[in-house]
Amino acid sequence: MDQHSANPNTSRLPAHVAIIMDGNRRWAKKRGLPSVAGHKAGVASVHAVVRAASRAGLKVLTIYAFSTENWRRSKLEVSALMLLLKKTITSYCDELDGENVKLMLSGRIDELPRPAREALRSAEARLQGNTGMILNIALNYGGRQEILDAANKAISAGLKSVDEKTFSSLLYTPSLPDPDLLIRTSGEMRISNFLLWQTAYSEFYVTDTLWPDFRGEEFLSAIRDYQERERRRGT
Repeated sequence: MDQHSANPNTSRLPAHVAIIMDGNRRWAKKRGLPSVAGHKAGVASVHAVVRAASRAGLKVLTIYAFSTENWRRSKLEVSALMLLLKKTITSYCDELDGENVKLMLSGRIDELPRPAREALRSAEARLQGNTGMILNIALNYGGRQEILDAANKAISAGLKSVDEKTFSSLLYTPSLPDPDLLIRTSGEMRISNFLLWQTAYSEFYVTDTLWPDFRGEEFLSAIRDYQERERRRGT
């Protein structure tokens, strides 16, 4: 079996992989389709990557689904995204349950439209007892906003100073390890306000593949690439 098709080394898997799922709108534009068509096509990639990650044995997969900046898009696109989100999480719950995946939500979830918010919370509750991989979906999420929310929690708690461990405990998902690997599709070389605190020492993997074309094999290829690196963590 050649290196490209070989499975990742299960003894050296990253504990936490985060993904900036970029390129849905460009994928649609290239085909003369509306933006929402790209978002719908991207759902298939989510299914494929979650399945690959879970079966490879990852502990945590975080996907950047909707940023705080995405509210600036047209009302039509945002409405379509919220409806797609509701339909996807409702229909996807059975498959996630079958994979023993636990769902976690990061971001200002309470600010989402009620139908989407209730569907997400319902799925989160249903999958709460699962013991496999944690799928952490970042929704209405912004890295700066997360840091500000944590700082305001510290102020509200009357803390006069905090160390890194304490500050980390005030973030949206204090129970998760920091990402070992951050994947970005579509070739863009920026972090886009994503996990600013948590990715301080993450390895980056950027691919030109647009998100709707990104599948499990390329995800596993990114992990193999990560496994060939020597992580220095600033030393």
